[in-house]
Amino acid sequence: MNPTASTVGAYLRDLPPDRRVAMARLCIMIRRSARGVRESMRYGLAFYELDGPLFALESGRRHMSLYVAEKDVVIKHKDALTGVNAAKSFIKFSDLNRLPLDVVEKIVRDSVAARRQRLSQGTVPTQAELLKLWDINEEAAAPPATTVKLPVAKPAAAMTEAINAMANTMRDAMFAAIDMATGTSAVSNGPLHKSTSSGKKAAKAGVKKSGKEARKPASKNAAAKKSAGRAARKSAAPARRR
Repeated sequence: MNPTASTVGAYLRDLPPDRRVAMARLCIMIRRSARGVRESMRYGLAFYELDGPLFALESGRRHMSLYVAEKDVVIKHKDALTGVNAAKSFIKFSDLNRLPLDVVEKIVRDSVAARRQRLSQGTVPTQAELLKLWDINEEAAAPPATTVKLPVAKPAAAMTEAINAMANTMRDAMFAAIDMATGTSAVSNGPLHKSTSSGKKAAKAGVKKSGKEARKPASKNAAAKKSAGRAARKSAAPARRR
């Protein structure tokens, strides 16, 4: 029994070569002779259902087993099953060559007919009744819980480069802020007070220059006014003498 197999094909692949051939022959026979059956892996067995469980196949440690739900059919053909261990609900064998396949095929066909008759009468056995009949422990045959491992995604190279570039930019900005706070120029790498003092000198020179230029027009205007007054006095003097 392999409770970890999820399909009948996987179940057969895990068997030894001689067991694989024998079990595959029976699987093919059931699918061919019992049209409409649904094949699946349940309780570690190859399960065949037709309006409920009808057949099951198992490869045990000492022998292989064909479980049949319609026990009256097995009892009907029991005398023809020579060389194998046949009971009311199963057929056990260790060698396919000793198993009369023609008789097993009749059992399969008669089981399908018996199941359809039961279905019309409403007397189909439940799954719990069949598991008890076949002596199958549901808990013991249940597959173990699978552990799913999620892969840890690694960052791509482009994302890593972008993160490094962002970190370098933040570092440069932090150094620039520290330089401004401590009075150190990041360009000249010297103290900032030199450039500040030169700026102050330039500003004072500009103020003085603008003051001189503003005084020059005022002095010219005063000189013009004085010359105009002198000319007026000269012209008024002869008029008084007359």
